[in-house]
Amino acid sequence: MTALGTVEMEEAGAPPVLDAGSPAPEQHPPDRAGRPPLAPKPKPRPRRVRRYTPEDWIALVGSLVASFSLVWVGYLHLLYFSGILGFGVCWYLVFLVLYGTVVAVSNPRPVVVERLVAATLYLAAAVVLFALGSTIVYIFVQGWHALVHVNFFTHDMAGVAPTAPLTQGGILAAIVGTVIETAMAVVVSVPLGVGTAIYMTEVGGRGSQLVRTVVEAMTALPEILAGLFIYVVLIVDFGLTKSGLAVSVAMAVTMTPIIARAGEVALRVVPSGLREASSALGATHWKTVRKVVLPTARAGLATGIILAIARGIGETAIPLITSGASSFLTFKPVGVPMNSLPLFIYTGYTTHEPFALDRAFGAAAVLMTMVLVLFVVIRILARQRGARR
Repeated sequence: MTALGTVEMEEAGAPPVLDAGSPAPEQHPPDRAGRPPLAPKPKPRPRRVRRYTPEDWIALVGSLVASFSLVWVGYLHLLYFSGILGFGVCWYLVFLVLYGTVVAVSNPRPVVVERLVAATLYLAAAVVLFALGSTIVYIFVQGWHALVHVNFFTHDMAGVAPTAPLTQGGILAAIVGTVIETAMAVVVSVPLGVGTAIYMTEVGGRGSQLVRTVVEAMTALPEILAGLFIYVVLIVDFGLTKSGLAVSVAMAVTMTPIIARAGEVALRVVPSGLREASSALGATHWKTVRKVVLPTARAGLATGIILAIARGIGETAIPLITSGASSFLTFKPVGVPMNSLPLFIYTGYTTHEPFALDRAFGAAAVLMTMVLVLFVVIRILARQRGARR
């Protein structure tokens, strides 16, 4: 049909004739009353709650400044109160009221609730980061006088008095003792903790609930009780002298339940479909655990090991009870007392001597650095081995 004929048919009221291959227009049938159908409603789009416009930023900053000004005038000049903590609490409460009122002027209730909750969460995160950052900065600033001396890392305190200047003595014995004690505790606690987690999640049985209860109870066990237990059993009953071995055993007692609990959580997160797929391919149960479950949960297991090591490496009560302070360098974990960084920090701080305090803060900075390096190394190793598979 020609174009002229099509135009004539459309003018006459006849329906248009479609060419071959052209899509048919979407038609909606009329309702029962014969009325034409309504146009389809547009699909609702989800609201982006985290999108802040310039008006939102003005409301946030304005509420902060206005609440600070109101609290400054009312708290300090009208009520004559004092104290940073009270000022901060009052500022936060007044800010929530002002910010919620300003946001509610042009936004619905869900947006107001979301903005107030977001402000509370950001404040909590800022407080945590400030507390952590201020602690780290304070320790490094106080210990910087000792950290700048090379002998602080290469000498021990044999024959050096607490009142000696920082150019004498060092923490070499404490560093070596900490490394040896922690390594021995890791060798004992990691296999036991991971094995316990595998037993609770992959084996089960009647005894798994009892083991889980014991692990949960030991997770909250105070470290001083573990030290007293090892002191009574190994030192008093079996006649073992105070040494690094006793410290390592006590550290293993506190580290094992942490690794087991974190390992259980990491293993339970592994999807059951992976286990079923491995079994469908003909793998045995233990081969599935070794080749599929453990590699998948490697990141969670590494996190549990890091938490356990961080808890064990910073214990003071355990070496104070089971080892005793020592000022000379030794590599023997049996037969002689062995010093450690937490014990060195404790003894240096209790002397209240200026140089001893500087050494204590320097040792605390070194201890935090060791934990940070250990955390980074374990995470990198776990990620690399996971990428290879």
